[in-house]
This record gives sequence, C-alpha cells and structure tokens, in this order.
Amino acid sequence: MTTLLVCSGGGHLKQLWTLWPRFGIAEDPLWVTFDTGLSRSLLADQDVVFSMYTPPRDLPGGLKVARLADQIMRDRRIDRVISTGASLAVSFMAPARARGITCHYIESAARAAGPSLSGRLVSRIPGVNLYSQYPSWAGGRWHHAGAIYDGYRQGPPVTGAPDKPRRVVVTLGTTESYGFRRAVEALIVALPGDAEVLWQTGATDVSGLSIDARETVPSAELAQAVADADLVVAHSGTGSAITAMDAGRCAVLLPRLQKYGEHIDDHQLQIAGELDRRSLAIRCLVDDLAPDVFVRAMSRSVEIVPDPPPFVLLRDGAR
Repeated sequence: MTTLLVCSGGGHLKQLWTLWPRFGIAEDPLWVTFDTGLSRSLLADQDVVFSMYTPPRDLPGGLKVARLADQIMRDRRIDRVISTGASLAVSFMAPARARGITCHYIESAARAAGPSLSGRLVSRIPGVNLYSQYPSWAGGRWHHAGAIYDGYRQGPPVTGAPDKPRRVVVTLGTTESYGFRRAVEALIVALPGDAEVLWQTGATDVSGLSIDARETVPSAELAQAVADADLVVAHSGTGSAITAMDAGRCAVLLPRLQKYGEHIDDHQLQIAGELDRRSLAIRCLVDDLAPDVFVRAMSRSVEIVPDPPPFVLLRDGAR
C-alpha cells in the first residue's frame, strides 16, 4: 500500500510530520506539500511532490491543485490519504474519494473550538474519516484519537536560568500571506539591547527596523538555535510551538490577531491558550510583553513523552 501524506506548509506540516510515527503504518509514504524552506529541509530524505502555493479560500488555486492530485493518483497507486489540512486536504480528498480511496482528515490542533473552514468542507465529502484533536467538540462523524500535544509534558524547572536573556530566537513562521510587524516592533523595545537575537520573520516587512532579519532559516539550523537559546519567542503557530517544545523550550507565544490583518481569523489565541493550559508555553499578547514574562519562560522546560499514545486511525475502507 502507498500512503499519501498531504498538507499545507508550516504548522500543518509539522503536525503531520510529528504524528506520522504514531499511526503505526510501516511503509514509506509519499508527501505532498508546499515548496518552502521548512518542507525542503524537513522532507529532504522523503519521497515528496511539491504543490503550488494556494492561500486560504483560493478557489481557482484549489482547482489547479485538484488537477495535480488527479495526476498523482493516475501515476501512483495510492491506497490511503491522510491530511492535517488545510486547503490541500480539500483539493486531494475529493478526487481520492471519487476513486474509492480511504481518506483520513485530522483537524489542526489550532482548532480548539470546532472545525476550520477546510474541515467543514472536507466533512461534506462522503466517506472521509474525520478526527478532532480535542474531545470537547468530537461527536457525530468527528472522532477523537489523540492530539499532537500528547507527545509533550511540562519538564522540571530550569536551574541557573539567567535573569535576562542573552541568546534569543524570534520566529514568526513562514506563512506567505501575513506579516507580523507589530510583534517585531514590540520585541525590539522589550528585549535587552545587548541580547544576541536570531530573527526569522517570514513574510513580515521589517524595512527600516534595526534588526538583522532572515525570511527563512533552514529547519535544522533553526532547531539548533532554539536548543542553544535562553529564550524563544514565536508567533502562536503550531509549527513554531512544536519546534520550541522539541528542543525542551517553553516559548513565549504571541497570537496574531485578525483585527490587525495578521491572520485570517483568531485561531492563534486558541493555540496559545491550550499550550499555556498544559504548561507547555506562555501565552502573551503583544501589548503585554515585559521582562517578567521572559523570566518565567526561561525558568520552565518541556519534555518529550518517550512513548506517546498511538493515534489509531479508523478502519481503512470505512464509509
């Protein structure tokens, strides 16, 4: 059997990459995702097809990707499709189900209150197996089989943590459609002037600001920098949060807000809130940045659960 793992970039890819070993599927998969620095770094040794980028709610782009999906399913024997969203899930699962291929859609951990638009669209495709990472809104066709955050737990307090950060990683992800300049401007003021800061700013316009910013940082380099840092500050995206937790860091998460044009909605408030509730990160609004927030984050740690529970997929072929 050939399993097709398909998802958008950023946090969707990090979630699927982290969940994949918990599915209990032995064969090597075929990946389909956007062509980004993260995907090229993370999937360097994988069988991967890169899709054109389609922003959220781009119907013409989605139809073009559906043609790519159709081509892959003609050329390769695909027996199972698994996705953590977003738009690519819709484009691939409709033609997959038309061929009778088993599909599993796992809603993003960013959605603590209910399914995303992509989740609602996929739920209209007959026969797709649907999963919520939150038992609170599972029900009906939506099943709870576990969550990405089950693989992490609060670690012991950090001994000898500094009273102010010396080495800092600021990562705003690599989302192609939205900037987060408000966060950069606030951090320039809030962080110590003598701190060594790695800035990964993605699509954010940082022109005129006194920082040495990089649009993207290769996955391995970013992971090492996070591991070496005293402090990690990130936008509240699942991918950035997972990167910090994998390195044992309790990150300060800054939610992007829709009212400032920083994202399509306010789901990052849900991500930060859930991780704060689990003591895996600290939720902080941009306007509340202060030295005491940094001190709290530097004094905490996160551990990877050695044997996280399996994510049990529904029976293949379920209708």
